[in-house]
Amino acid sequence: KTRRAYAIDTGQLADWASPRGLEPGTIGLRDLRRFLAVLSERDAAPATLARKLAAIRALLRVQVQLAARAENPAELLGSPKQRQRLPRVLKPDEVAVLLDRIPADDPLALRDRAMFELAYASGLRAEELVELAVPSLDFDSEAVRVEGKGGKTRLVPVGEPALRALEHYLARARPTLASRSEADSERALFLSKSGRRLSTSDVRRRMTGWARRASRSSPALAGTHPHALRHSFATHLLEGGADLRAIQELLGHTTISTTQVYTRVQSARLRSAYSRAHPRA
Repeated sequence: KTRRAYAIDTGQLADWASPRGLEPGTIGLRDLRRFLAVLSERDAAPATLARKLAAIRALLRVQVQLAARAENPAELLGSPKQRQRLPRVLKPDEVAVLLDRIPADDPLALRDRAMFELAYASGLRAEELVELAVPSLDFDSEAVRVEGKGGKTRLVPVGEPALRALEHYLARARPTLASRSEADSERALFLSKSGRRLSTSDVRRRMTGWARRASRSSPALAGTHPHALRHSFATHLLEGGADLRAIQELLGHTTISTTQVYTRVQSARLRSAYSRAHPRA
């Protein structure tokens, strides 16, 4: 995905520079500022501009390494300031409504209940869910072995409700789904209706459907995405008194600064509660 995005970004720079007679080895600081100004006039978001600038920096850095130019003017440009967006977090009772609305009446529903119970219980990304294999689960230790970003492996605890849902899925649903595939070696934990490994788009689509159903009784659940369960996992741990470093390890974050966004979520909730409750707020 990064390669595809950088190809698009550098391609846009080439489309803009070529008619102006600019070459990769001669494009300068003023040219780059003009290019970014054009993108801003097209209402490109700050995050989009930051990514395009990162792609340009990388392109020109390689030019310097190949001795095709003397310096990298993109290094002199600061990334645009981005709006701080707080992650969407569900309340504990909203999570309960969402998960309890998934029935245990067919293989796909049993799979989804197990999958989303695990996502919330262990704070897994959609990409991590679909990469799990059956041996990733350790029922004796009540944990799951997760292959995270950058090939980093971590062992994450799994709660009782998720373990029960996984046991039901493995006993009553996965054998049925596995029988629909000709691939004898398929070891994926969560299988599609045809017996193949799920994709992340499958996970998002199934969550959208269950969230829509649950929103009939809890409107706040409309539009819930799988990553909201990961955000809720971290925020609920923090609110329950868990150490931020422990949450960092559970989430598989490389740096603590990434995890600190959840302290801002907690602070925003406290400010909201203060405004509602204090007579002189």
